[in-house]
Amino acid sequence: MDSALHLIHGPILEPTPATPEIVLRVDRLALAKRLWRGTAEDGTEFGFELSAPLKTGDVFFQSPTARYVIYQYPEPVVEISLDVAPSAAAGIGWAIGNLHLELSADATRLLAPDEPAVRQLLDRLKVPFTPTIAIFRPGRFARGQQPSHELGLSHKH
Repeated sequence: MDSALHLIHGPILEPTPATPEIVLRVDRLALAKRLWRGTAEDGTEFGFELSAPLKTGDVFFQSPTARYVIYQYPEPVVEISLDVAPSAAAGIGWAIGNLHLELSADATRLLAPDEPAVRQLLDRLKVPFTPTIAIFRPGRFARGQQPSHELGLSHKH
């Protein structure tokens, strides 16, 4: 355990996979920030001054003996299957957004915060849902078979 505060500016792009992993767990609100402090499971303290937020699973610091990895805590959400018509999925997303609540989607499901307003809305719309615990990353939406690199799109002229 190191008593100095380590200043972090971004993820390690080529971490050493053979070293043991030490975890720093945070909630999604902290993970979305660029300026914050956190303490890893071994007590090592870090200050984060990031140009862009880290993502769960990022290695953000390494020493000769360990890799420090950030993980987002899972949280209560409701899962809505996307085994429906695209227009129905769009309508469900609009209705949840109209409550000013966040939403995420992948190829098979929508996730929304497990809040009474969401449950009441889905019940009223007769949309089946399953309460579950998951990593909730609002603003993430399925893009078919596209790569998951949101900013690395190439444009052909």
